Amino acid sequence: MPANIDFFSTYTLMAIHEEIVPPATFFKDRYFPTTAADIFKTDKVLVEYRKGDRKMAAFVAPRVGDIPMERRGYRIDEYTPPYIAPSRVLSKDDLTKRGFGEALYPGLNEAQRALELQKEDLTDMEKRIVRREEWMAVQTMLTNGCIMQEYIDDETKGDIVEVQFYDGTSDHIYTIPSGYKWNQQNGKFMKDVKNMCGDLAYRGLPSSDLILGTDTAEAVMESQEVRDLLDKNLAIEIGAINATLTKYQGVVLLGIMNFGGHRLNVFEVSESYVDNEDHSVSYFPTKGALVTAPGCGHTMYGSVTQIDYGSTEFATHTGKRIPKFILDQANDLRKLRLASRPLTAPKQYCPYMYAPDAIS
Repeated sequence: MPANIDFFSTYTLMAIHEEIVPPATFFKDRYFPTTAADIFKTDKVLVEYRKGDRKMAAFVAPRVGDIPMERRGYRIDEYTPPYIAPSRVLSKDDLTKRGFGEALYPGLNEAQRALELQKEDLTDMEKRIVRREEWMAVQTMLTNGCIMQEYIDDETKGDIVEVQFYDGTSDHIYTIPSGYKWNQQNGKFMKDVKNMCGDLAYRGLPSSDLILGTDTAEAVMESQEVRDLLDKNLAIEIGAINATLTKYQGVVLLGIMNFGGHRLNVFEVSESYVDNEDHSVSYFPTKGALVTAPGCGHTMYGSVTQIDYGSTEFATHTGKRIPKFILDQANDLRKLRLASRPLTAPKQYCPYMYAPDAIS
């Protein structure tokens, strides 16, 4: 006889969750991917990065043999990733209600409906965690760190957790002086972007993407400087604008442009989320601009320790998502929780250049 499957065990729930396809997110997927080495077996993760190397090897006199090369220093920090744990309660009333999109007489019994709701709840919680990870990825690029507000419940704020990937002042900000914004007559869009690429090259880092907020993208596309440079009657080949949708919701690839030899994919980002006050908020500032390259960082995950359903002992689980089933027999309630401990971090020191106010 086939073995009975416990649909409420942590390992079974983890297997069910593996079948859920998470929504594609631009910043997290493109710039902060996760590999097997980023899944830690402890509740702490190690963040290490170093500055790029641009030194040359020395000419050596034959009688010397060799000249020792100093080992590049690097920065390593230990962080406890923030804890994310949305949950959803399943009551007996939920089992008797008609579900969204469900036929009026579906023929499902309470146990079958409970399993369907369980799968839907895991999917909904996964989407919310993905949005938080996308927010963390963007904040890491904008501030070279991240400030996270913990909550005790839906309304009560707890501690503020802050991480930063620099000492003193970060070198990732590019300041465009007042009067020289890209939507002003004296603006130097092409020169500024070239300089941003040059700052990364000076640190020995690549640049291949230019990310524009919605207002910045509109100003750039309407600027006379860009229109003149893209004129095909000119002898200078500066690139081409041919806006196309990407697989990422709210992200458009405007085209490829050449900034003094730096050929960049130009993206317009209008991706947004809904905050606690039900306001739609853009992930990326509408007046901002940022130069970087794919894979400039990574998303790491710490382990989650919990008492699994049916057990009295603590168990530590590793992975991107750790589900937990909770039974409240006294109140006839079931609860499903999906926990995660992510942390986005750069792989090199300041692998991005950000202009916070590219337009006025």
